[in-house]
Amino acid sequence: MMKLISVNRGQARTVPKGQGSERTGIYKTSVPGAVQLTALGLEGDTVCDARHHGGPDQAVYVYTLPDYDWWSQELGRRLAPGTFGDNLTVDGLESARAAVGDRLEVGAVLLEVTAPRIPCGTLARRMDDPQFVKRFRDAVRPGLYCRVLRPGPVRAGDPVSYTPAGSVKLGELFEDNYVSEPDEATVRRFLASPLSARARRAQEQRLAKALARK
Repeated sequence: MMKLISVNRGQARTVPKGQGSERTGIYKTSVPGAVQLTALGLEGDTVCDARHHGGPDQAVYVYTLPDYDWWSQELGRRLAPGTFGDNLTVDGLESARAAVGDRLEVGAVLLEVTAPRIPCGTLARRMDDPQFVKRFRDAVRPGLYCRVLRPGPVRAGDPVSYTPAGSVKLGELFEDNYVSEPDEATVRRFLASPLSARARRAQEQRLAKALARK
């Protein structure tokens, strides 16, 4: 059985951004003991950019130990859980293989996968690498955004039960985000899955683009 490796929480930091600065909650570290996970995320965790992060459909960001192991080898240094801003780090799964609608039971908590993470400049600044958005894109190891179907406490060491339920793989959805001319049938198939509200809006825009080409 899979297990929860780490619970990660962060407070807002002000960091350099170009000639100015930004406030971000991406810097997360492991916390001991039980932490309550609600419909809006981990208690005590900070979301600064509510336009692009957080909310009930992307309440939790999960990254996986196999993906961290791949990145540690790629970068030549060990990455601690929470480095990518993940709230929960689990073992036993490569994130690209997960599908929208799959479910994870973490202790008493039940999560449903809703979207892959699309990298942004904040992640590149967190990794101190201006090229990291491209590197993350090329790696196709996006992590899992989830909604909370059943809230409760989580703590490192909790068992994780994984139930496949969807057909739209996160790796496929992630890669298709970068296709300049979206395919109507593909986008409609994506829209039939229980996407997060942000991912659904993005796919609706892509559908409109595909229909405009007709």
